[in-house]
Amino acid sequence: MTRCWTVMLATLAFASAPVFGGEKPIKVFILAGQSNMQGHASVATFDSMADDPKTAPLLKEMRDKDGKPKVCDRVWISSVGCLGDAYSDLREQKGQLTVGYGAFGVAGNRIGPEFTFGITMQERLGEPILIIKTSWGGRSLHTDFRPPSGGAYVWSESELAEHKKRGKDLDTIKAEKVKATGVYYREMIAHTKKVLKDIKRVVPDYDEKQGYELAGFVWFQGFNDMIDRGVYPDQRKPGGYDLYADLLCHFIRDVRKDLAAPKLPFVIGVMGIGGEREGKKAPQMHFREAQRKPPTLEEFQGNVFAVETSPFWDDDLDALKERMDKLNGKLDQEFKKDPKLTREEKDAARKKAADEQFKPEELKRLKAGVSNGGYHYLGAARILAPIGKAFADALVNPKPVK
Repeated sequence: MTRCWTVMLATLAFASAPVFGGEKPIKVFILAGQSNMQGHASVATFDSMADDPKTAPLLKEMRDKDGKPKVCDRVWISSVGCLGDAYSDLREQKGQLTVGYGAFGVAGNRIGPEFTFGITMQERLGEPILIIKTSWGGRSLHTDFRPPSGGAYVWSESELAEHKKRGKDLDTIKAEKVKATGVYYREMIAHTKKVLKDIKRVVPDYDEKQGYELAGFVWFQGFNDMIDRGVYPDQRKPGGYDLYADLLCHFIRDVRKDLAAPKLPFVIGVMGIGGEREGKKAPQMHFREAQRKPPTLEEFQGNVFAVETSPFWDDDLDALKERMDKLNGKLDQEFKKDPKLTREEKDAARKKAADEQFKPEELKRLKAGVSNGGYHYLGAARILAPIGKAFADALVNPKPVK
């Protein structure tokens, strides 16, 4: 059963009740996207949040009274796409929400936006919640998640010329593209419907008489489209990503149609890699503009929201990571000149160089705060955790587009 968004807003302030009691339907939120929706923030980076007054309060919410990662008693999750190292993985991971629903599942011991999104929603709503997460790394909107109403993939002359130059058979290339187009959109919809058809399989105590309410959708994707110069040849010019904005609008319409939820609240996580600095330069400046476009359209007023993620970026942490990457790159070149060096000797050389070029507190901050590359928001909980909370806040307290 799907209710209007206005009805949902009216219920948000209700006090906490037993996990399943009364007549309220379980709130269902769908989270979808690519690798940053999967999430690459290691649990090992949680402690770094304690040093910042902006993130310390959230860290307390992420842990139980014993200091261990919280297990939500009112939030359940069904996730596909995060297990193993295969981007096409369709295996399901399900249970009560806690850490380990990020990239590579429990083995990865990581979180994506789902963790703090669920914690925040549990606190705000005070009623049972189900998260359906579908996320696959390295996927595009122009092909992999391409919505049905977006039509067939349109080849540019420059793309075809480049493939021909590389000696590729164009008929084969085109056939492969047709086969790949929309695959992950369909998998996303199929998994969502599968879960909704049998919620009790994921939420053991679910009362079918109470039903469910599709309460929101969060989209966190974009990196593969942003860097694709073949599909977006004018990416460094204003309007260079108009195709992405157009496809995103089709995506919203199609999701709502396929899930029979015409006013399903929709959140778009705006690219924030590199922080405010990168948002002032092409191509990311123009890509962010494309992601912000749907909420400005009249048909989406009041039910589609763009959430900026760049304010949560950590410039200082990023600068430390860049310095370390540069140092390691230089050392790698030096190591190539002496192939007889053992692993132990290389590690010792790296430690010596790092101790010479970094202050002890800088090395401590790097080790505690970074667990991945910049394109994965540094794998930093101090960045990704507030983003998940912001997605939830946008659905609970939506702000009008100015």
